[in-house]
Amino acid sequence: MNKPLRVVRIVEGTSVDGPGLRTSVYFAGCRHRCPGCHNEQTWDFSAGSDMTVEEVMAVVRYNDFPVTFSGGDPMYSADAILPLARALVAEGYGIWCYTGFTYEEIEQHGTEAQRELLGLVDVLVDGPYVASLRSTDLRFRGSSNQRLVDVKATLRSGIIRSWE
Repeated sequence: MNKPLRVVRIVEGTSVDGPGLRTSVYFAGCRHRCPGCHNEQTWDFSAGSDMTVEEVMAVVRYNDFPVTFSGGDPMYSADAILPLARALVAEGYGIWCYTGFTYEEIEQHGTEAQRELLGLVDVLVDGPYVASLRSTDLRFRGSSNQRLVDVKATLRSGIIRSWE
């Protein structure tokens, strides 16, 4: 039995959380608590409401867009999100994931679920939001320390590869 997904909101047809139109799923829970975060309402792990994988998949299928995981920080709920990520990949949907962790932190110190989720993601937007490094000129991220990591290319090469 899958754990329920704690979803704060689903934004259908957004163009700010990755290339093209996307379905963005905002999960509850974040311990990073970055000053200046624009999603403070997602920090509470009890925010939002429970949804099943099938309920989220129904929204994704209806829109038929690639998917972005955001929050909160999806990596804090990786064990619950994994069945959704597996279902998305099985049906051919691409996944972007925003996290306050760096790629290296997940790879070296993450839980088994976090590392598996990382392997299912196409692009990881990594690193905490740093208000002093904020720039509106950056594509798909808020501060210049954050990276757009092409996960598949990085896993193949063993070297961090940026998404272009």
